[in-house]
Amino acid sequence: MTVTTLPDEPTRRSRDAGAPGRRIPAFLFLPALLGLLFLVLPLIGLLVRTPWGSLSQQLAGTDVTAALRLSLVSASLATLVSLVLGVPLAWVLARIEFPGRRVVRSLVTLPLVMPPVVGGVALLLALGRNGVLGRYLESWFGYSLPFTTAGVVVAEAFVAMPFLVISVEGALRTADARYEEAAATLGASRLTVLRRVTLPLIAPGLAAGTVLCWARALGEFGATITFAGNFPGRTQTMPLAVYLAMEDDPQAAIVLSLILLAVSLIVLVSLRERWTTTP
Repeated sequence: MTVTTLPDEPTRRSRDAGAPGRRIPAFLFLPALLGLLFLVLPLIGLLVRTPWGSLSQQLAGTDVTAALRLSLVSASLATLVSLVLGVPLAWVLARIEFPGRRVVRSLVTLPLVMPPVVGGVALLLALGRNGVLGRYLESWFGYSLPFTTAGVVVAEAFVAMPFLVISVEGALRTADARYEEAAATLGASRLTVLRRVTLPLIAPGLAAGTVLCWARALGEFGATITFAGNFPGRTQTMPLAVYLAMEDDPQAAIVLSLILLAVSLIVLVSLRERWTTTP
């Protein structure tokens, strides 16, 4: 005789919760629908109001082209700075035990929750002409960062680097350190272990962090306008151009917003295997 055993209650409940085709409770359907409309309706409005007929002419405009070029260059440079400084910082936070590590991690992630305008003010107080460090840059080298293209890169790197650090630190924590230990016991130097073992192990997290960092730098507004200003051709990035165009040329503002939306969509698609699929 065959005895059929029923799954225990927690297992059955967990399985039922993820079963496909389960009906949505009536009291959750309306709020869920309203939430979806709340998020999607502005995007539909942007697409509906886009001047598709004159899109190519708008994209060929001098101001749009200059803002797009500056945004792409500054975001790429900010991402490069974040890689050079952020990957070692993430490695230290993930692999080294030292007093105050939690405090350091909190300071690293602070720009994520800090209002961007406050970040811009902090950068001015630190790197401005009368800032803590900026005064020495001015007196020793005769160079001032605020209101320059380099200032745009600094502002974007300040707000975007935490995304890279968090992603890389998480990847390092989940990576199996035994591979690194095995390579070290076989005589590989620390640099070889980092290049041939560690980096390939954390490649997905590093790639995700890099993309997020670049996208965040591309869309930065508050810290950029506060620290670098809004000078066309020099510090005016796409978000700043959108803000300015809303007063003088709404059609150009819509086109620039569409470009930023397309970039966000590309970022989301590139990360879909990591964050938008269920196991």
